[in-house]
This record gives sequence, C-alpha cells and structure tokens, in this order.
Amino acid sequence: MTVGKEVEIVKPRTDKRLYRRILLKNSLEVLLVSDPETDKCAASMAVSVGSFSDPEGLEGLAHFLEHMLFYASEKYPLEDSYSKYITEHGGSTNAFTASEFTDYYFDVTVDSFEEALDRFAQFFIKPLMSADATMREIQAVDSENQKNLLSDAWRMNQLQKHLSEKCHPYHKFGTGNWDTLEVQPRARGLDTRAELIKFYQENYSANLMHLVVYSKDNLNKIQSMVEEKFSDVQNTDKNCSHFSGQPCTSEHLQILVKTVPIKQGHKLRVIWPITPEIRHYKECPIKYLGHLIGHEGEGSLFYILKKLGWATSLSAGESDWSLEFAFFKVVIDLTDSGHEHMNDIIGLLFKYISLLQDSGVCEWIFNELSAVCETKFHYQDKIAPIDYVVNISSNMQVYPPADWIAGSSLPCKFNRSTIRMVLDALSMKNVSFFTGRIFWESKNFEGLTDMVEPWYGTPYCVEQITDSMIQEWMQSTPNENLHLPIPNVFIPTDLSLKKPEEKVKFPVLLRQSPYSKLWFKPDTTFSTPKAYVKIDFICPLASNSPESEVLTDIFTRLLMDYLNEYAYYAEVAGLYYSVNHTDTGFQVTVIGYNHKLRILLETVLEKIATFDVKLDRFSVIKETVIKEYQNLKFQKPYQQAMYYCSLILQDSTWPWMEQLEILPQLEAGDLSKFFPIMLSRAFLECYISGNIDGVEAESMVQHMENIFFQGPNPKSRPIFPSQHLTNRIIKLEKGTSYFYPALGLNPSDENSALVHYIQVHRDDFLMNVKLQLFALIAKQPAFHQLRSVEQLGYITVLMQRSDCGIRGLQFIIQSTVKGPGQIDLRVEAFLNMFETKLLEMTSEEFKSNVNALINVKLEKHKNLREESSFYWREITDGTLKFDRRESEVAALKELTQQELLDFFNEHVKVGAPRKKSLSVQVYGSLHSSEFDQDKIQPVQPSSVQIEDVFSFRRSRPLYGSFRGGYGQVKL
Repeated sequence: MTVGKEVEIVKPRTDKRLYRRILLKNSLEVLLVSDPETDKCAASMAVSVGSFSDPEGLEGLAHFLEHMLFYASEKYPLEDSYSKYITEHGGSTNAFTASEFTDYYFDVTVDSFEEALDRFAQFFIKPLMSADATMREIQAVDSENQKNLLSDAWRMNQLQKHLSEKCHPYHKFGTGNWDTLEVQPRARGLDTRAELIKFYQENYSANLMHLVVYSKDNLNKIQSMVEEKFSDVQNTDKNCSHFSGQPCTSEHLQILVKTVPIKQGHKLRVIWPITPEIRHYKECPIKYLGHLIGHEGEGSLFYILKKLGWATSLSAGESDWSLEFAFFKVVIDLTDSGHEHMNDIIGLLFKYISLLQDSGVCEWIFNELSAVCETKFHYQDKIAPIDYVVNISSNMQVYPPADWIAGSSLPCKFNRSTIRMVLDALSMKNVSFFTGRIFWESKNFEGLTDMVEPWYGTPYCVEQITDSMIQEWMQSTPNENLHLPIPNVFIPTDLSLKKPEEKVKFPVLLRQSPYSKLWFKPDTTFSTPKAYVKIDFICPLASNSPESEVLTDIFTRLLMDYLNEYAYYAEVAGLYYSVNHTDTGFQVTVIGYNHKLRILLETVLEKIATFDVKLDRFSVIKETVIKEYQNLKFQKPYQQAMYYCSLILQDSTWPWMEQLEILPQLEAGDLSKFFPIMLSRAFLECYISGNIDGVEAESMVQHMENIFFQGPNPKSRPIFPSQHLTNRIIKLEKGTSYFYPALGLNPSDENSALVHYIQVHRDDFLMNVKLQLFALIAKQPAFHQLRSVEQLGYITVLMQRSDCGIRGLQFIIQSTVKGPGQIDLRVEAFLNMFETKLLEMTSEEFKSNVNALINVKLEKHKNLREESSFYWREITDGTLKFDRRESEVAALKELTQQELLDFFNEHVKVGAPRKKSLSVQVYGSLHSSEFDQDKIQPVQPSSVQIEDVFSFRRSRPLYGSFRGGYGQVKL
C-alpha cells in the first residue's frame, strides 16, 4: 500500500492550498495538492531521464520518446485520443526534455480530470508506439530541429557543448534529427522503434518518477485516485544516472572563442565552471554573486559599461547546472564601440570581481537579498495549475520534500566561506590563470574563422588566453569608480491590506476630465499588497508618419535608459515599470508592491515631463534600434507571415522597411524638436487596480494632470475631438479569397510559412461564442491531421484572432516539406474533411464541447496582473464589455448545434458565399522556385492576389472602431 511520511512542506504564508507527500508501493513519489478554489486541475510527471542518457549514435532518442509517448496506449489505443480528450475538455498538454529529466504535463476542467488522469497514467504503464507513428514523429523531431537551425540561442548553446569533453554527456546533441534517428541507425542495422521501446523499458521506472497532482478534491480523494491509476507503473529499481566529472577539462578552459551569429549585434559570454548552487541552496552563494555582478545601479559594472557607451545589457548567474557541475555565466550585449573595447570590458569585469574580494562578503547585502526573496516567496502571485505542477515536479528531482515548493528561492543561511569559495573560482587573485572561457559573437568575424560546429553549422575559431593577458587588460582599463550597491530604499515594509469600501466586481469610470479618464478597480479577490497602474499617453502626433513612429520609439527607450540605475533598485525589490511605444503614443506601466509604487511612478512621470536628449545615449539607442530593425529579416518565416497579415489588415500602420530607411538619417536634434511637439496634445487613459483606495487613485491622476496640463507653460494641452484616433481594420470582401505571396527575407532559411486567415465578424457575444466553439472543436483535429498525419511542419496551429475587436480564425503553418501554395490547399482539404466530422457530431459531443468552453470562460483570474490585463484589453479595444465572460456564457447556453453548423457553412466552409479569407504565403529558399511559378498561375474565380499592400489597404472599406465614441463631434 501507499507509504505516507508526514513532512512539513514550506509554503507561502498566503497559500491556502493543502499538500501531502505520498510514496506508492512501486516507489513512485507523489505530491498531492488540494485547492478547493481552482477552476482547472493539472498533473505533471517528471522522469529522471533526459538527453544525457541518449545511447551513443542515437542522439535525440530521449527527446523522440517524449514525442512518441502521448500517441496511444493499450487501454486507449485510438491514436491522439488523449490530446483530443484534453483539448475538447478545455485543457492543454505538452512535454519537454531536459538534460537529466523529461517532464510531461496537462491541465483540464475539473469535471474531466479523473478520466484525463487515467489516460495520462497509461503512457507510463503500457504505451503503444506504432511503427507508422514512429516514422511520422521522427519527421516531427527533424522539423523541430529545422526551426532551430537559424536561432542564435540554439547555435551558441550547442557550440558551448561542442567545446567540451567528448566523453561527457554535456557534449551531446540532445534534440536529434532525421540523420541521428533514422539515417545513421539504419546504416548500422538498428531499428529506431526497437531502440525506442528498449530505452523506455530500461529507463522509465517508477522509482525514477515524480508526480504532482493538483485537484479541487480533498487530499484523501486525490490520494485514492492516484493510488488507483499509478500503482501499475512498473518499478525496475533502476538507479538514477549520475554523470560525474566535469564537462570542461583544461583544454576547454583559458580559451577565447570567436563566432559568427545569424543576427546583427555583438555579444560577450564569460563562463566559469563552478560548484552547483544546489549543494548550498540555503546559502545561495551564486544568487549573492549574480545579484552583485548583474547589478545595474550606480557604481555597478553595467553602469560603468553603459556610461562608457560599451554595453546595452548585462546579466549574471548560474546556467546549465546539474547535481555534479554548473557554470557561472556573465552575458553582455555590446555596442559597436564596446566590440572595439572587448579587452577593456573583460578587464573591468575582473576589476569588479576583485572589488568584491577586497570588500569581503557583506552580511548586510545577503540579509537584504534574503528579505527581498522572503517577501517575494510569501506574497507570490498564484499562477495557472499547469505551470505550478511543472515547477514543483522539476524541484522534486533535486530538493528534499520540505523544499519542493520553495526550491532555492529562500536564501536564509549566511555563510561567508561558501560565498568566498565561489567568488574565488571567478577571481584572478587566488589562481595563477583564468579558469573560465570567453565566447565572443559578432558578424565582424565573418571570413576570419576556421572551424564549423557540426550540428548547426556555426563558424568559429579558438584562441588561447595566456596567464598574463587578463592581468594586462585589467591594468589598461579606464579608471572608473566601481563600487558596491547602496541599501535598497524600495524594499516594502508596509504589507498591510486595505479594505475596499464596497465589493466592486468590474472597473468603474471613477474620474473624467478633458485631460484624462480614470478606470478603477480595488482588489476584492487576491488579497495581496500589490497594485497595477497603466497610463496610456494618447498623442496624435506620435504616429502620424514613419519618422514620428521611430522617434517615439527612441524616446521611450531613452527614457527607460535614463531611469535604469535608479529604478533597478525598485525592480530588485519587486516593483516593475516599463515605458513602451504604442500605436497611438506611449504607455507607462508600474506593477508590484503598492507601498512604494507611487514614489517610482512619480519619478517616471517627472522624467517624462523634464525629458531632454543626451547625445551619447541617443547614439547608443539609435544603434540598437537600427540593429533590431535589420534583424527583422531573420525572423522565422511564420513570424514574417504574421507581420504581413497585420500590415495588410491594420490601417494607418507603417512598414518596418520604411522605418529602417529613415533611421540612419535621424539625429539627436530631430528628437529634441519632435518630443515637445508630440507631447503638446495628449489625453491620458488610466487604469488603477489592486491594494489602493479610490481617493489615492484619484490623487495619482490629479498629480499627473498637474505635471502635464497645469501651470503657466503646460507641457500638454487636451486633444481635439477630431484627434481621438484609433487603428481600424480592413474589411475583406464576402465570397473572396485574397492571397499575398512574398519571398522569405532570409535566403538562408529553408522554411516556408502560411497564415491562412478567415475574417468573421465585429465583436458580438453570440458570434464570438460560435467562433470560439468552432475553434475549440477544430483545434486538435487540425493539429493531428496537418502536423501528426501529414507532417507539414512542427509549427502547426489553428487559433482565434482578434484585431481591435474584429474577430476571425487563422491557421499558422511553417514547413520545409511543402511550399505555401501547397500548404494552403492542405488547409482547404482539412476544412472539407472536417465538415464531415462536424455533421456527424452527436448531440452529446456538442453539449460536452459547449460545457468545456463554458468552464474555460468561468475560469477565475489567477492574480492581479492577469485580471488587469483582461480589463485593460477591453479599455484599449474600446469594447468596454467588462462582463464579457458572463455574457458569453449566457449566449453559449442558448446556442444550438444547428447554429454552429450554420456558422461553419456561412463563414468557414470552403467556397461559402459569405466567407472572407486572406492567405499570406512566405516562400523559403527550398520553395523559392515555386514563388515565380505560383505567381503566374491563373487566378481562380473569386480569388484576388494582393500586389501592393498599401494600394490594397486604400481600396478597402474599414470596420468601425469601438473607440469611435471618443471622437464624436457635436454639430
């Protein structure tokens, strides 16, 4: 029977959930979570076997098994019935393969959880891995790898692995592809499916599994359910694999690796092998050092690099860790000037490390960090159950049961010697040579490399770093005033909760003037000492041309840049802010503990009001923006297709190509002239929510008005009624299929992509639920047919789309198998096939799907940020339907099966007279020859090719905007 060992699990003070650890008779370790308030149930199974366990010559086998496991089982033999069941019951499912474990997880509505859990359990008891599915899923793994081949993150990660000890599993290629899983095994006389089954049988043992089950039921009922469903998981008493030894020997250290990335930009990675923090997770030496080396306040390494114009970002901390080894990594994004001063930057890094040694390990810094972490842990936002169970099952691999929830998030034992041990590993003082390695990425190294990483084709070269080099770099660096951070004034000390005067269910328009609107909603649900503030600066002159759009973007980045060293302390203390460019101006967001939120907000607003252009920082930001625009051509093809789709549909938007053309000519003086003009007419749309009362919210908005609109020389004046502009969406013609073909922007990318968009209606409760129900029913069959059966591509999605309240459906597919024109035909073939399934759907199936959608809609918001984002979307779209979910549930309950069929026949069915569709087709290099051929093919009746996006936009009528009420002119 189940062995129950009572362990007190550390949990947040505000956490009302109940937990129980059990050990089944087969040695499967389980954490039960009872949450009577949950709307979704979830489970996650972590198996202590990952890509490090791949057999030699079968790279990617563990990852391939992750793909295969969910196809079918002896008890539920219908292929893909598990995913279909989950999707049709309002849930989702996924998995991932890490180095030393593989995690499988799902969530589903409460009423469907027991059967879903039973289906899930069968994959760990008696899975079926058919030969047919095996071949198809090898193609899927290969397609997944194809999408990663031009990703700098994947390429650089594999290069670091490549330059390590060949006999250590860290060296391996964990993803796998067609060559490693089909071609090479076949050449050696191996049957991949037989090897797959053998790998499963040898490694998937119950004693290596950790399960988390999150349910609405009480703990006893959950335990009974788990015992019934998981006791048959086989236990072969397999020993957990431990991969001893270090990935990097002396030949892999003391090296400078120059490498060529795909995208524009320069990056520096300095990496040291260190003792894993998991061995000292209560003392958190790496968290302490990462906090200091990665700090951005005045006197920090980043502050100096930024002041010198050499860096745009810096991060520091542990990476690629296991129980046996880990790396401390400092990553710095360089400017062009920084690239030229690489030696100085490395020298400054070691000077800062030397400063840390000379200053000694500071107990007050550890205590401050500990206090911040403790507050963060105890007042953490509730997250979706599916995310929560994955976090815990991952922790169960390495932490004792008491710390399964907390993990290493609570540093509580100050140990000077432990921190000193890790610091010594980074230092040049206590060792005679540099014990790490440097990876330096830049396009400037093109043609200067002599080696190629085999899996991704990344060019690189290796140079030795002599013992004296870094010492010389340290001595030649500029004499800058590096120093430790000061005590953090933003750490909250008042975490008390304010009682709302009344229990308000939805936001209310609390205040309105010619200058602003205030939407307000006190927290009546989450009981956390946090607040959410959003201010939309609607400035008509901010986006009336490509130049103004680019200048507004640079302004918001400069503002963030100016605030960084001050506001970084707030960020460390759990108070976040951002200033972002929007379609109608710019937006200020401040989220976090309410105690000192207003201090930060007023500082941000003051910085806007007194904004001036600093020439040196303008140059750095301009350089960054130019590179970002240049790198847009390296977006994945499906992202390019989505961009074109938005450009076609959204009126009054400017293409990035025009903005890139403008950028090099812009100077600091242009922004100096533009900014006061942009701000001269403004309207502030505000949303304030959380642990704040109405009086304080009104006071905050009054303060904003005083800053910008009051005084003898106000920065802003109210906008005219005619200036309340908003994006509007192109109305496609009924019965017409539009298509827009384009060559992929990156000639090296073999992938093609299609976005097949079906425009349906302007926001309306009844039409919304018809669309949503169809999407729910069709989503999994579309994925199964187009991805699993036809293997068109790893990225295969059917989803809803909403542009400013104009709703529709879109298929998104990226493929090397077929060109976009052929993929479009397969989408239409699927719709023809699916019509039959829709007609054959029983009334019970229809009711089940309706109930699943109702359950999804009634799902409560998990935290203040999620709730606020929902209401803010209603405000920005202008729909203001704060009771949307309740109203759509009411519409769903009245919906008939015939109405759904009528909806399909009118708006989605191939050839439907009222159907409006747009196919955006991006041709990758494998299908570039098809581009010219497809363009000269005779256009089908009722099909229209879009030759020029902007001529097309001008020729089409527009949907009315829900924000039209703003601009009503009184005659």
